[in-house]
Amino acid sequence: MSNGADKAKTAVTNILLTGRPGVGKTTVITRLADLLSNRTIAGFYTGEIREGGQRQGFGATTFSGASGVLAHVGLQSRQRVGRYGVDVSAFEQLVLPELTRSCDVLLIDEIGKMECFSARFVNAVRKLLDGPTPIVATVGASGGGFIAEVKARSDAEVWQVTRENRDGLPQRLAERVAATFRQ
Repeated sequence: MSNGADKAKTAVTNILLTGRPGVGKTTVITRLADLLSNRTIAGFYTGEIREGGQRQGFGATTFSGASGVLAHVGLQSRQRVGRYGVDVSAFEQLVLPELTRSCDVLLIDEIGKMECFSARFVNAVRKLLDGPTPIVATVGASGGGFIAEVKARSDAEVWQVTRENRDGLPQRLAERVAATFRQ
């Protein structure tokens, strides 16, 4: 797995961030978005839904400002991850239009088990990874199927996010993405 530093300083179009849950991958994505505020950004980020100090689910927010529930303990669904029912239809309605917006860079948080319940999301991301728009995405540390497929792509760099490197990653990523704009 690459940390991004061992490849030549050439422009890349697909950078994948992986690491343990809670290490700060989403924070890296949102800070990167702040650093790229002079560019048109599309995509989404996820976050916990907390009620009474307890995690009850996960939400998704697009970079165009829409938000919705991805998964919740009270949601009845055949698609489940642990104790959370996943609302695939609501996720698709929120995220798929965002992924088709014209943009300079696409930020996706995340390509994980919950998101991969959507075949439409998987197909859209697969096509986007093949395209010219720079993508920075977080991807589950473990998992088969599309998660493994994405990490095995020869045209993607996989960067490991750790507590030690997470604070410096947004700036490094912004520099790498900016290199694609100069070509």
